[in-house]
Amino acid sequence: MTRPGYGEPHVDLGELEAPRLVRRLGRLLRYLRRYATKTWALVVMEAQKLRHDPTELLTRMVQPALWLVVFGEVFTRANMINTGPYPYVDYITPGILSQSVLFVAIFYGIAAIWERDLGILHKFMATPTPRTALVLGKALSAGLRGLSQVVVILLLAMLLGVQLTWTPLALGGILAVVILGACLFATLSLVIASLVKTRERFMGIGQLLTMPLFFASNAIYPLSLMPPALQAVAAWNPMTYMVDAARTLMLPGYPSVFGLGLDFAVLVGCVAGLVLVGGRCYEGLVR
Repeated sequence: MTRPGYGEPHVDLGELEAPRLVRRLGRLLRYLRRYATKTWALVVMEAQKLRHDPTELLTRMVQPALWLVVFGEVFTRANMINTGPYPYVDYITPGILSQSVLFVAIFYGIAAIWERDLGILHKFMATPTPRTALVLGKALSAGLRGLSQVVVILLLAMLLGVQLTWTPLALGGILAVVILGACLFATLSLVIASLVKTRERFMGIGQLLTMPLFFASNAIYPLSLMPPALQAVAAWNPMTYMVDAARTLMLPGYPSVFGLGLDFAVLVGCVAGLVLVGGRCYEGLVR
């Protein structure tokens, strides 16, 4: 380029780069807006299914009620597990909430198999919607279902006299933990469904996963009571971090084992990774 003073004006490269950055930023924002719109449309569609058939939520209320009313009350009276200054029923309330979310979300993949068999999934795949948006929309709808468990558990806890933290910050944190946990297990479920492809195989694997995820965590007993090998397994179990965050937020003054920052980082990281993996695997479900 000719230097200024030799017949041609000087052109500042920074002035050329600025419009390019603005255009790229505009394209990125438009893409993110379309991505969020398509994801939210799937969440709304799943919510409408739930509104027309709420019986699933009603049946899901039975299991946490049995765990808290029967298991929690019996072990509180037996005083068999040392949970410090917290009664046992208080201690397991966050664990039963996490368990309820796990059981709601872990079988979410079977709905995807049903949609494939009915031809609905093929229509989704024919749209220009990003595959990760389809997976994230399904995951967020599982989070919406998981929120109903929060209401059930909190009502039961109030009836049982459980001492809970009722500050807006704690309640907001609990909702965030439930949504992230439901998204995590729902995306894991969708990945499994994409790999096994049949309802029979999926049900077997889903049942195989739920018990290890639940019992190899701190949901119903402290990590300190576990043998070292099981403690190592629990450290790699994402449900352990979900329970730890829920217990810290729900029980007044309860000290976090790992720290809330690490708990949320593990949950967010697992969800992000599984959404990406699910986006790659989801298309294989229709093959």
